[in-house]
Amino acid sequence: MSHPRRPLAGPLTLEPKDGAAAGSSGTRGSRAATASLPAAPALISGGGGGGGARCSGPARPGMGSAHSVPAEMRELADRTGFTSEQIEHLHRRFKQLSRDQLTIRKENFDSIPDLEFNPIRGKIVHAFFDKRNLRQASDGLADEINFEDFLTIMSYFRPIEMNMDEEQLDRFRKEKLKFLFHMYDSDHDGKITLQEYRNVVEELLSGNPHLEKESARSIADGAMMEAASICVGQMGPDQVYEGITFEDFLKMWQGIDIETKMHVRFLNMETIAHCY
Repeated sequence: MSHPRRPLAGPLTLEPKDGAAAGSSGTRGSRAATASLPAAPALISGGGGGGGARCSGPARPGMGSAHSVPAEMRELADRTGFTSEQIEHLHRRFKQLSRDQLTIRKENFDSIPDLEFNPIRGKIVHAFFDKRNLRQASDGLADEINFEDFLTIMSYFRPIEMNMDEEQLDRFRKEKLKFLFHMYDSDHDGKITLQEYRNVVEELLSGNPHLEKESARSIADGAMMEAASICVGQMGPDQVYEGITFEDFLKMWQGIDIETKMHVRFLNMETIAHCY
């Protein structure tokens, strides 16, 4: 039995190329678990808080020269994997979002039109302040983030580099999936419970007036059962699947090309969204 197809959540929605419907027969739990991936391009390509895609705000001290790369720039490049040009572009976007302040707060994201009607807007914004994603702590939210924090979050969306070896690609993939896992794991306990998964699916499908809440719950429940069969195998009648751990999450996403579905591409210092 096939379930209704998930509605796209506007420009921020990325889905598997095969367009498999959540919970459809023949799909693996990983495909059912593919909610709207947070598309970074909408956050850095302009269109909110002050005009076009480029911002002519004051450059950060020491970041203006392309010929002499300061130590601070090299450190940021080594830590995040971005080039100096990409960092300068992201800094212009940061200044635009922060309105030339040193930090960004949650309310600054209100100026991004592409986020306004996204059904998981709250989770996307939340992810920018999640201390797990900021690599600061295993729990809690930051009240504000500075430019280095902003770069840390954007580094999860960095595209693949052709010179990466297998070990680097594996680490790169796990970092992206960890970011996505944190969006589901709202109580920060290290696993995605059935209720947490239901919440995400209901939010994603909230814009579809033809789909009742009960149908969304059925999709979530079916996907969780599929996840249990993939990660645990045959379960006894009294056995309870408590939730998806990160190791389970990795199994569910095996064979799905997260590397190219969750990234931004820089071209002439403008960003191009890759949405499938």
